[in-house]
Amino acid sequence: MGFQTFSSPYDWSRIDRYRQIASTRPGGLADLSVGSPVDPVPHSVREGLTRAADGKDAHGYPATVGSPELRQALTGWFRDERGVDLASCGAALLPTVGSKEAVSLMASLLHLGEGDVVVQPAVSYPTYAIGTQLAGARVVTVTDPADVDSWVSIPRVRAIWVNSPSNPTGDVVDVEGLAAIVRAARSIGAVVLSDECYALLTWTPSGPAREPAPCILDPDVCQGSPAGLICLYSLSKQSNMAGYRSAFMAGDPDILGPMATYRKQMGMIISGPVQAAMVAALGDQQAVQTQRDRYYRRLHDLVAALRSFGYQATMPQGGLYIWVGTRGGDCWEDMETLAGLGILPSPGEFYGDATHLRFSATISDAVLDLVLNRLGK
Repeated sequence: MGFQTFSSPYDWSRIDRYRQIASTRPGGLADLSVGSPVDPVPHSVREGLTRAADGKDAHGYPATVGSPELRQALTGWFRDERGVDLASCGAALLPTVGSKEAVSLMASLLHLGEGDVVVQPAVSYPTYAIGTQLAGARVVTVTDPADVDSWVSIPRVRAIWVNSPSNPTGDVVDVEGLAAIVRAARSIGAVVLSDECYALLTWTPSGPAREPAPCILDPDVCQGSPAGLICLYSLSKQSNMAGYRSAFMAGDPDILGPMATYRKQMGMIISGPVQAAMVAALGDQQAVQTQRDRYYRRLHDLVAALRSFGYQATMPQGGLYIWVGTRGGDCWEDMETLAGLGILPSPGEFYGDATHLRFSATISDAVLDLVLNRLGK
């Protein structure tokens, strides 16, 4: 049938006017709207990319399923950072050209279409809904997918999106909540799609958390089987590699195997040098810790500044965003006020709630200082 049409309020041109207003402020625009990393790519990653620039997977075709070195690094990363033994549970691996293409094509590659239902959080990353619509399937939103009674009896539910930590709210689903989702999904033959791109970016009031967010493939969640489960992860945030388009999926081999075949035919393959860079990133947890410390400090300072300006801001459980209710009741009113101060957040309407704003911590320290000064902190 080909791609179907989609509709979404997620259109960055809608904030161009506010961007222009904010840009006229002395000192320039303080842009907190887009979650695009600004910090340096780790030295280890740059070295890995350089070494592979003329390697066999640069002048030849790289493997769609990833080089042996990448697959070994991914297996080790899941074991050491997520507490998941992929081999023992029988999970497959599949690299993707960034996580957004994996999200947007997911419903199509699952062969969903007219009459099929995909459940997702009401407040969430817009591409979940766009990908479902592209496949011709129907989006159903629920307040919390861990409240399985809100969706398990809906006819023709074929997939459920989970995002933990959430973009934009920062909420984390605990092991019990994930296990409940898995049990309910399996009872109706649906696939659980767990977007865990911010899993290592978890916070406490006093600093970075010691443990990552739980994984859908955790033994206590999946009961030792990847059946009907897909975990998605990206190196964009933890290692500042958004421009490298480096991400991967792990889960049910009966799902990821056919997806790999389609991806091979479509040429959706991570370049060989980037695969080498991914190996370096997966092995450099010191660089990840350094980045975690940066993001914690920025989030902490932003929360304090927003509170001083009158927002009921709190530290998120995870992720890179501060999700706050508006002061005026409508996100566009607050966008106008903040633009006058030279500050540009994201309107909550983009994510499903027009009574909120999203402030991104993916900003330089210089921009952070501008924001703190303009908010009177």
